[in-house]
Amino acid sequence: MNLGRIGTAMVTPFNEEGQLDEQLTKDLVNHLIETGTDSLIVNGTTGESPTVSDDDKITLLRWVKEAVDGRVPIIAGTGSNCTASSIELTKRAEEVGVDGVMLVTPYYNKPDQRSLYAHFSAIAASTTLPILLYNIPGRSVINMTAETTIKLSKIDNIRGIKEASGNLDQMSAIIEGTADDFSVYSGDDGLTLPLLSIGGKGVISVASHLVGREMQQMIAAFERGEHERAAKMHRVLLPAIHTLFSAPNPIVVKHMLNREGVVVGGTRLPLAPLEEDANVRETEWEKFRQNASKLFE
Repeated sequence: MNLGRIGTAMVTPFNEEGQLDEQLTKDLVNHLIETGTDSLIVNGTTGESPTVSDDDKITLLRWVKEAVDGRVPIIAGTGSNCTASSIELTKRAEEVGVDGVMLVTPYYNKPDQRSLYAHFSAIAASTTLPILLYNIPGRSVINMTAETTIKLSKIDNIRGIKEASGNLDQMSAIIEGTADDFSVYSGDDGLTLPLLSIGGKGVISVASHLVGREMQQMIAAFERGEHERAAKMHRVLLPAIHTLFSAPNPIVVKHMLNREGVVVGGTRLPLAPLEEDANVRETEWEKFRQNASKLFE
């Protein structure tokens, strides 16, 4: 599973009526590929997957596949807190022709580690697609341990993990305990550079909707051995990342995309749009842009 250094967890564009929009989707795909995205993750958390029906998820995947036209890999978010439903959606995504699937740790049910292994191994057995696990304790309440991830990595088509635990010790243990071709991606934009420094592959990013070029420059500087420059870029990017996550994701990133002319519409309830706080975020964003102009090309 080669997702490059930056996989973008894509927002789902909605029209003024709050429905999926094909043209806006294709415009967004082109924008992302042109600004540094190496792969696309569709129907994940940032895509507001809890509010999108399975039929609409498949429609969205078809539109994205047509727009991508083979330029970058497409990973479909097909995980849920129901194993049977995840298997069914994974099979439907495979029929569309995606390059892999992402499976989130089950939320609300609170399975233990033994149950997590059973859940993911059952889905893996139902598909030939490469699988990216997704550990996000902040949303699912449970944490999948490094030991469970390492055990799951021995299943042939489980090829990587998006680690959104924020725990670099846990990520280090996974990297150390898995084969070289098992990829560990950060689920937090602010940990992109720290994870690279301990042997991680890259990031499944939200910020790349707006600062993909800058993030690629930071990664390139690190890979050239320009560690001080990469660290400076990291520090300059952090305020932008904090701004984008200053309200529940993807409220702010959608607001900023619309503001910069990449029209993606609003969020669906229960996520309300920015109102009185919008000017504060916009001011913070302009400060970042001014600082970034002195460092990034």
